[in-house]
Amino acid sequence: MNIFTALRNDVCEALESLVAEGKLSSGLDLKNVTVEPPRDPEHGDIATNAAMVLAKQAKMKPQDIALLLAVVLETKSEVSSVEVAGPGFLNLRLTDEFWRLQLHHLIDTGTNYGASKIGGGEKVNVEYVSANPTGPMHVGHCRGAVFGDAMCALLRKIGYQVVEEYYINDAGVQMDMLARSLHFRYREALGEDTGPLPGGLYPGDYLVPPAVTLAERDGDKWAMLPESEWLEPLREFGGNAMMDLIRADLAALGIEHEIFFRESDLHENGAIDQVLIDLTAKGEIYEGVLEAPKGKLPDDWEPRPQTLFRATNFGDDVDRPLKKSDGAYTYFAADIAYHQNKFQRGFTRMIDVWGADHGGYVKRMKAAVAAVSGGQADLDVKLCQLVKLFRNGEPVRMSKRSGDFVTLRQVVDEVGKDVVRFIMLTRKNDASLDFDFKKVTEQSKDNPV
Repeated sequence: MNIFTALRNDVCEALESLVAEGKLSSGLDLKNVTVEPPRDPEHGDIATNAAMVLAKQAKMKPQDIALLLAVVLETKSEVSSVEVAGPGFLNLRLTDEFWRLQLHHLIDTGTNYGASKIGGGEKVNVEYVSANPTGPMHVGHCRGAVFGDAMCALLRKIGYQVVEEYYINDAGVQMDMLARSLHFRYREALGEDTGPLPGGLYPGDYLVPPAVTLAERDGDKWAMLPESEWLEPLREFGGNAMMDLIRADLAALGIEHEIFFRESDLHENGAIDQVLIDLTAKGEIYEGVLEAPKGKLPDDWEPRPQTLFRATNFGDDVDRPLKKSDGAYTYFAADIAYHQNKFQRGFTRMIDVWGADHGGYVKRMKAAVAAVSGGQADLDVKLCQLVKLFRNGEPVRMSKRSGDFVTLRQVVDEVGKDVVRFIMLTRKNDASLDFDFKKVTEQSKDNPV
């Protein structure tokens, strides 16, 4: 039983009885009547806005309706007291017996408790994690992974048909950097004196095992060839090796995505070209010059004609470029094609889980989804704030650029999967979170686990 639904039914029955007695006018529309927990628990167990939302229809003061309703609700067996608050809110306290019955119901229902059919079998695409395949997942990715997985479980619990998806960003310059980094480690594995790691390559030892595997498989095949001949094969090899690593990291958290979608497929199958053709036909793409950004101008800004998406037609602050100065597509163009692909697969409800540093990207992406779907699809973006690691109360310093960062696997191996998942869900996704290794493993009342 959903107690809020049951108590809303009680409120609606009380209102209908007042109508039957002639104390309220007939024909009241009750659709906006809500029953929910009050913001302040000190105000009671349940609050309803019934008197507030019906006052205009009933042509009465909210407080007068609230007083009438309070008298009827006080007769309900599960209600111990009713208080009229402020301009007409009703705060209800429920009996101890009522709560005891809920506990019995919870125990009898077991793991099916809270399940419902609210979702009606509607398809929902939830894309989360989507870390670049250039290295192992670090603790910053962990929060979005746990949040996304838990949200999918909740959506299934209430009747949605959920598809969990991972978007592999394997088409950008970071993949060229991965290939060059792998080639350097590969030459090391062959015994070559390579010297120090050149600037701009990915540091860290996680590329050593795949480099050794590559050397064992292919010998010195790639060692002396020009970059133009080994770059693409090593991009693919390195990307696949990193995705194997990422899948293993996610499995350590108990997470398994159903779909892994490659950005490179959008480039290879012409999907980006097609979405630009489609949007051009709708009049949503044009050649124009963007106004200079407010404040200090970026060094790379220039007033030049660009291929622009009319994002402002769909609520964004400015129109957005789709091509770079060299004619290559922007990341945004690929993201539009990707979300059009989701829509073409039948998803009109999409949820993306991103890091908080992508907050400025939300408006343009929601605009893009509205444009490619003709307003039929909705994108909901959930932002996850940073996780700050501590050990014995002292911050753990991390720098991904220098290769000095704490991986997700290290955290799981040290404190356990369930502890990690629990801690990641103790704060709302849009609030920062502190994770202290000592505190979450000690046997004391200070340990939230």
